[in-house]
Amino acid sequence: MPSTRRPVFYGDTVVRAAFVIALLGWGAGFYGPPVFLHAVMARTGWSLSLVSAAVTFHFLVGAGVVICLPGWHRRFGIPAATQGGAIVLALGVAGWAAAAQPWQLFVAAALTGGGWVPLGAAGINAIISPWFVARRPLALGRAYNGASVGGMVFSPLWAAMIERYGFPVAALCVGTVLVGMVAIIAHTVLPKSPSTQSPLADGTDGSDTEAGAPPPARDGTLRWSDRGFLTLAAAMSLGLFAQIGLIAQLFSLMVPGLGRQQAGAIMALATGCGMGGRLVMARVVGPRANRRLAAACSYGVQAVGTALMLLAGAHHAGILVLGIILFGLGIGNATSMPPLIAQSEFAPPEVPRVVARCVAVAQALYAFAPMVFAAVLSHGAAGAPLLGTNTGPFFAMVLLLQVLAAACVLAGGTAPARRR
Repeated sequence: MPSTRRPVFYGDTVVRAAFVIALLGWGAGFYGPPVFLHAVMARTGWSLSLVSAAVTFHFLVGAGVVICLPGWHRRFGIPAATQGGAIVLALGVAGWAAAAQPWQLFVAAALTGGGWVPLGAAGINAIISPWFVARRPLALGRAYNGASVGGMVFSPLWAAMIERYGFPVAALCVGTVLVGMVAIIAHTVLPKSPSTQSPLADGTDGSDTEAGAPPPARDGTLRWSDRGFLTLAAAMSLGLFAQIGLIAQLFSLMVPGLGRQQAGAIMALATGCGMGGRLVMARVVGPRANRRLAAACSYGVQAVGTALMLLAGAHHAGILVLGIILFGLGIGNATSMPPLIAQSEFAPPEVPRVVARCVAVAQALYAFAPMVFAAVLSHGAAGAPLLGTNTGPFFAMVLLLQVLAAACVLAGGTAPARRR
């Protein structure tokens, strides 16, 4: 009797590989620089403003590089671009550890800023997209969760290794593992494509009728003035600016009242909620769902959480934790929803460019978020800011940005409306 069992879908292997790439890329390229900042200052005695400028430069270089990523993928292929990014990132991390002059620090920041791009949001989207159409939300959600795990693993790992072995040894060890693991994935997993495998996209052989809604008809040229792109990029930029600005300061705000251990546990809880919220959203936004409305709801939930943190102050820990949980539920969606909206509204050849440009604009802006929010907190404060003491403008600014992000994503309308 012939078997009706479908062959194993290779796209699931690609998702697992992308999870590892995201874990390593975000662990070194996103969560690393804030730790590097303290290590460089301790080793060199350079000022906070100087080293902070290098961190900002790191993200600004990445914003410029990400626009070029789709072209590099077409010219060199995803495997080569991903492996090259890992090598450049590892060299940059070594540069942070060895910089003896400020100009050397900025060269290292340029390497890490450009190197982590192929392992970041746009790179992961490019790896996943050829394999999934209807199931892309869940596939991207699972792959992007590697970024969240990277934060939970690498932030304490960097700190512990630098303290115990020194920054150069830590950079060498992590860089070696980074390059080695990405090289294995680039040579074994990434070269394969749906055209060489059976079944095809989404694990079907082409006989399934379920598929995503047809993309809107366009002339094949993405314009910076396109309303759909502009509203999507603006929403992603505002949402991430608010999110990163809050996360950068929240731990320090909680430590005086809750202690380092409890504050760290609450931050880990927020990260875990981000992973859960991303997976829940991935199961909700099917091929024909209104993904802009879903993204606006995610920003709204974060805004409610921010309002609770504003009201809680330092004396209502339960309300504070509830607010952080609600805020955390949207952390992952801020990264994973824009590619899904782009999938539903733009023709397939345009999607990588839309995602790359959205990420570039957002990254260029959120690079300044920690500095801007630090200025808001320190304005008019005699000492270190505390929850409930001169933090009202800080949380109010976060809340306003989240509301604006929701308004922007809704202002783009829907793909069917623009098709008409």
